[in-house]
Amino acid sequence: MNRLLADLRIVEFSAFVAAPLGGMTMAQFGAEVIRIDPIGGGIDHDRWPVAANGASLYWAGLNKAKRSVALALDQPEGRELAAAIATAPGPANNPSGGGIVLTNLPPRPGLDYPSLKARRADLILLRLTGNRDGSAAVDYTVNAASGLPLVTGQSGPGGGMPVNHVLPAWDIAAGLYLATALLAAERHRARTRDGQEVTAALSDVMLATVGNLGYIGDVQINGRARPPIGNDLYGSFGRDFATADGRRLIVIALTPRQWRGLGRATGLSEKFAAIGALLGVDLETETGRYEARDLIGALLSRWCAARTLAEIAAAFAGTGVLWGPFQDFVELVRSDPRCSPATNPLFADVAQPGIGRYPTPGLPLDFSAAPREPARPAPQLGEHTDAVLAEVLGLSERDIARLHASGIAAGPP
Repeated sequence: MNRLLADLRIVEFSAFVAAPLGGMTMAQFGAEVIRIDPIGGGIDHDRWPVAANGASLYWAGLNKAKRSVALALDQPEGRELAAAIATAPGPANNPSGGGIVLTNLPPRPGLDYPSLKARRADLILLRLTGNRDGSAAVDYTVNAASGLPLVTGQSGPGGGMPVNHVLPAWDIAAGLYLATALLAAERHRARTRDGQEVTAALSDVMLATVGNLGYIGDVQINGRARPPIGNDLYGSFGRDFATADGRRLIVIALTPRQWRGLGRATGLSEKFAAIGALLGVDLETETGRYEARDLIGALLSRWCAARTLAEIAAAFAGTGVLWGPFQDFVELVRSDPRCSPATNPLFADVAQPGIGRYPTPGLPLDFSAAPREPARPAPQLGEHTDAVLAEVLGLSERDIARLHASGIAAGPP
């Protein structure tokens, strides 16, 4: 975390990954991010993985450093309070820094852009939809249409079945696009005093990325699409190998320097050169290495199978070889020094209310002008309801007590 955006207030109505990630990114830059949920929690409040008591580690991970307000959004008075918070002046050090709303949920009455803009002319509303026409889509359905699942996995017998990866890549990309769009819209407002509605479709994020990577052009210009090739690197050399002690690693040779280093580290330079001569390809080029990948892989497979992972790590150390071990989540957390507060300032040992203490990542950026601050935990649902109603809307204790008594507002369960 840092305090670079401490003069902004963002109100978030969200669920699942994309919008919560966009809001959390702003919170980790120091913005005051108020997430407003229905009383009892939104549709992602109990999402897996969960702790033994049912508390969602997923929800805690995507809502760090935010403030949480719980209101009866199915009631007119609850929506009126939410709209008032969304359009209120910003923090004390920048009253114009409020009026920013981030959402990926269908708008409720009074919380749509025209209604909020009527209350505050310079309102910025960032809205993520599934498809451009407004129809529903989620990361898994968008990914299925991207073409990538059909080039993931092996070719040949048994190949061709789609593999829908578990990384919500389109949600993550969309969340970071939303964060960037928020900053662009706020910068525009600072220059012109004009608000605006910014919309993005999850499917457009996918289409833009597939196009940016050249796959749309490959079809239109070359009339082809990349094939499924397992864990091989498309267009150069890269492959996974088994070790003598039952581990697996991946070896990549993108550049001539990495390729030469691989030959020296393994003692296979002469045999690699013979492969190039045999096939009539230049192994100093990515295309040559890709065309020769099966013969190169056969040599490296024997070399790796005769050594343990530790022996391979020692052989590759300092050689410029690009490689890495495959590891599961347990090995990542317990054995990888990059995933430890002791060696990586990205992490802090944070006590998450209702869950416990564990390494928690902050912002994966370092700014020389803004000292890094430790990651902060996610709030409990409704933890800041009373404080926000008092500080942002100026309600009295009696008013807030009435809202609780009537079921319009709620604090932590």
